[in-house]
This record gives sequence, C-alpha cells and structure tokens, in this order.
Amino acid sequence: MHDIVALDAVSLSRAVRQRALSCVEVMQAYLEHIERVNPPVNAIVGLQDPELSLAQARERDEQLDRGEYLGWMHGFPHAVKDLAAAAGLPFTMGSPLFEDQVATEDELFVARLRAAGAVFVGKTNTPEFGLGSQTYNPVWGTTGNAYDPVLTAGGSSGGAAAAVALRMVPVADGSDFMGSLRNPAAFNNVFGLRPSAGRVPEPGFLVSPAVVGPMARTTEDLAALLSVMAGADPGTPLANSEDPAVFTRSLERDFRGTRIAWVGDWNGHLATEPGLLELCESSFAVFESLGCSVEGALPDFSPERIWETFLTWRWWGNAAAGHDFHRHEERRARLKPEAVWEIENGLRLSGLDVSTAAAARAELYAAVQRLFERYDFVLAPSAQVFPFDKKVHWPTEIDGRPMDTYHRWMETVACWSLTGLPVLGMPVGFGARGLPMGVQLIGRHQADLAVLQLGHAYEQATHWVDRTPPPSVVGA
Repeated sequence: MHDIVALDAVSLSRAVRQRALSCVEVMQAYLEHIERVNPPVNAIVGLQDPELSLAQARERDEQLDRGEYLGWMHGFPHAVKDLAAAAGLPFTMGSPLFEDQVATEDELFVARLRAAGAVFVGKTNTPEFGLGSQTYNPVWGTTGNAYDPVLTAGGSSGGAAAAVALRMVPVADGSDFMGSLRNPAAFNNVFGLRPSAGRVPEPGFLVSPAVVGPMARTTEDLAALLSVMAGADPGTPLANSEDPAVFTRSLERDFRGTRIAWVGDWNGHLATEPGLLELCESSFAVFESLGCSVEGALPDFSPERIWETFLTWRWWGNAAAGHDFHRHEERRARLKPEAVWEIENGLRLSGLDVSTAAAARAELYAAVQRLFERYDFVLAPSAQVFPFDKKVHWPTEIDGRPMDTYHRWMETVACWSLTGLPVLGMPVGFGARGLPMGVQLIGRHQADLAVLQLGHAYEQATHWVDRTPPPSVVGA
C-alpha cells in the first residue's frame, strides 16, 4: 500500500499544506489504489475520468503556488454519497428512476467540502433511496464488505464505510436515518458520527431523524471533517449556531468518574446474533480503564412504543419524498418493494397519526433526558447481527426470531435517531468468525464534542482500526 494512502487524514492535510506532498502526488496514489482495491467491493461508483481528477489536483497545486490555501481538504480525493448532489457527478440515489441524472449544483454540505479544497472523484454506493442497511441497487450493483467482499458492507453509507476502511478516500460523508452512519461503521471497523440534530444544517422547519455526518478511520479525522460540514447557514433556520472551529481543538480529556449506561438488548426486547452482545460488553473494561463506570440502565419508555413512533416518522418522510413518482404506475413498478411499502404506509397516515407520533417523540426525549440526569453517556450495540451474505437483502430472522419488516433487525438504533442526540459508532472488535462489530456511544443534547472526546480516549486505548486493517489493504 502506498505510504500516502496509509496516512490518516489529519496528517495528509498537514503534508499538503506544508508542501511535503503535492496534490497531484496524492491524487495519483489514491487513483492507483482505487483501481487495485475497488473492483471486488464496488464501494466507489460513478468514478469520473482519472485525467480530469488529476487536472483538478494540478489546479489545487497551482492555487498553493499562488498562496491560495482553500482549507483542511485542499487536494483531498473525495467521493460523495450518492444520496447527495455534487455538481457534475451522477445523482442516482441508487434508483433506476434516476439512473441517468447528473447533478447541476452542490448540496450545502457538499459545497462546503468543495470550498475546503476537496476534489470529487466519484460517488459512494448506497441502497435505493438509502432504504435499508444493505447497500445494493439496480444502478450500481452491490457493495461488499471491506473485510470479506462476499458479505454486506451495511448501509445506507455502505460504500462510504468500505471506501474509508480500504483507504480509497481519506474521509467520507454519509447520512443516517436508521443507523446508516453507525451500522456500516461497525461492519467495516471504522468510525461514523451521527451528529446532533441541526449540527450539519439542512433546509426547512422540520427536525427530521435524518442527518448528514462524517466517517473516518480516526476520531481526529471525524472531528476535522465535521468542522468543515457543520455551522449555521442563513438558509437553514434550525441549524446549530455553535462555531464549528470547536472541533479543530484537542480531543484530550480526563474521564475519571464518568458514568455510562448500557442498554444492551433492552432486557431481551431486541433479538441479537449469538456472541454479539458479549463482544460489545467486552468494551466495558476499556471504559473502566479510562476511569468510567458502566452499568445496565434503560430509559423509562416502552420499546414497543419507540418502534411504533419510529415507523410513523419514517413512513411520513418517505411518503412526502416519494408520493409523486409512486402515483405513476410505470414508475412505481420500477421501485424496490421496500420503497413501495414505506410510501404506501405513509400515504395511509392521518394528520392525527403524525401529531401523535410527534408527541410520543417529545415524551421519549424527556425520558432519555431523565436517564442523562444519572449518566453522562449511553452505550448500545451498533447492530444486532454480524455482516451477512451480500446476496441476502435483509435478515428475515435473528437467532430464530422472525423479523416483521425489512429493517426490524436494526431496531437498536431507532431510539437515538428519534431523540436527535449525538451518536458515535465505534469499532468494538471481531467476533468468533473474524467479522467486525461496533458500539454506539450516545451523548447529551448537542454534546458532539464530548462524544468525540470519549471516543478518542477509547480509540487510543484500543487502536482497532490500526491493529486490524482489511486483508486486501495488508496484501497491497
């Protein structure tokens, strides 16, 4: 593996700014590496002409020659998740309805990445419309796991996670409604941060459970990328107004006396694959070595009601986004069944159904806040199964317990999506079959920095990413 792609993103940024590496050298190293390791996993799709990427890298070098340093991502090869618009690149959302669509402008966070110096080389793969934690679609195909390409990379940021794990990009952007930054991070042994609601601004007056956030191989890289993506914007009335420069400061902090609640499988409510909980619980010793205490505790709120509330919010959002093409029979026939199911359930909702779900979401938030009166952080599994065969669209059962929806096997993330709290997906090691897993570290309201700080301390004590790179990276 080329020394350049082995660098963490913070070190790479420093080397470019100090002119120890040219942007062309960086681009050449990454394009060669992508050519070697991407074909078996299909993580980066819609790759633009390499000559164009090299020409854009030369422009970045010329800017440095003139003393024009754009920012932390100056000269970084970057692939945008294919649920977001990046001008000049495909914007298919994994759907055959949009297989020929090319974006004409950047979404806000994408524009920020470009302004910070990133060179967009392509997109990262995602399931159709981001529905499901398994990255396959009829436009680009299926994405394989960084540790075993015959297995799933998770989703919906599966392409982003596999690309980061395999060192095909320094960092990646992703999005998360139902674990899409957390499940693929667990399945590929990297970090994924689901920021607080409003941290990365989105237009509109509705606080959706969906957020955009960073993925990386280190917590420092996560924090640096978040500093680029975050920050208020006049067009986003609900955005957090805190200066994102806070994420460029040191992540070092003393955690002696910190209290952590472990929710586990919610007293047996969640089905889990054998061995998964025990692996996640092995992290307790790491936190205790940092001076923390970990004990079992749950919010005073029914998990069945959490799931019902989550379904209503998700149905409503998908119906709002998809009703226009669903009403045309020919277009509806080209949608995957899970998309049709989401939209049709949403179309059956009444205004009372939605307002009831909104009230339940507020009650859940209050229950979780009461839990945080006793604890500083919450810990939970990032998934309920280990990576599975990528030919399987979704697990229909876990340890003999049937799953009644295409996403029930990811229920472990639902509570934290609804509450809008910051959640860091972190590696927790490998199971008996050598497959990666992770845990969710949940922080208090808008405590993104605190979550990153504890995650950094955990990372320094474990070094899972450095200790256990994917086999194809070791071989390269």
